[in-house]
Amino acid sequence: MTKTYNESFLEAMKHGVQGLLHEWGMPETGVVSLLNISENATFVAKDPQNDKKIILRVHRPDYHTRQEIESELIWIDSLREQKIVRTAAPLDLFSGGRIACFQHQGVDRLVVGFEFLAGHEPAPEKDLKTDFYTLGSVTARLHEHVKGWATPVGFKRKVWDFDSMLGRWPLWGDWRDAMGLDDKGKHLLEQTAALLDQKLAAYGSDADRFGLVHADLRPANLLVSEDGLSVIDFDDCGYSWFMYDFAAAISFMEEDKQIPDLKNSWIKGYRSVVYLPPEEEQAIPMFIMLRRMLLTAWLASHAETETARELGEAYTQGTVRLAQTYLNTSTIFA
Repeated sequence: MTKTYNESFLEAMKHGVQGLLHEWGMPETGVVSLLNISENATFVAKDPQNDKKIILRVHRPDYHTRQEIESELIWIDSLREQKIVRTAAPLDLFSGGRIACFQHQGVDRLVVGFEFLAGHEPAPEKDLKTDFYTLGSVTARLHEHVKGWATPVGFKRKVWDFDSMLGRWPLWGDWRDAMGLDDKGKHLLEQTAALLDQKLAAYGSDADRFGLVHADLRPANLLVSEDGLSVIDFDDCGYSWFMYDFAAAISFMEEDKQIPDLKNSWIKGYRSVVYLPPEEEQAIPMFIMLRRMLLTAWLASHAETETARELGEAYTQGTVRLAQTYLNTSTIFA
């Protein structure tokens, strides 16, 4: 996967966004600042005359198609209309539609605008049990909505299954390229991947277990305010196992001592909305391991991001430790 983001590229993206501000009723003098870099580059634009803010997401090319982005916005529309979850509204363009575009080096860069929501990210260093109880209930409502939602004609999002995560066509790169992965660790992760493939096949993907999920409900995509908990950034939403949403919620903090308590809180919150069978709860460690290996691959293929620079080889080593524990535990239960 190409290392896309560098200083000159981000400056070009900022310039492209600046030229589109009129599409959202912002003056050309609007102040555009980089908010974060992950799969995409996200900016905040501020109107100096009235302090109005909007969020602008520049999509990485060759990842989501225009149809997939439009489908994401359609799901958000439905969630907002039915008051399933508090989330930012996609913004219409003055020229029509909701996906703007500018060209950079002959490539179309698709841009989507969202309203700015007030709030703060739950702090991982603090007690998150209350937030995860709320998140569990929010996640259950998302899943129940999907199970009863008639997907519109033409709706298309990516499928997050074993093949697209760790298998034959990994969307986020090959985990074997993980930073600092030695032969011993590679062998251990090979065993883990093979076991996950086997266990996921046995677990199955029936409609009561597999459907449209947010797939990235980690604290960085949550906002806490006086109005409650808001969920943002549906860019990774796609078809996967429902219990994968918990694994995504603890992204990059899988070895934290809080995790058992957070899992219990999340499950209690989930069950406050809908019944969760014991076998679904028992499958959660499998999805934690799956997500951890996926993120290990993501860091390797996005080495230019701040997250990759901060976590680096230490994250790979932690993945190997978790894999060893997972293999040992699976052997015991088997």
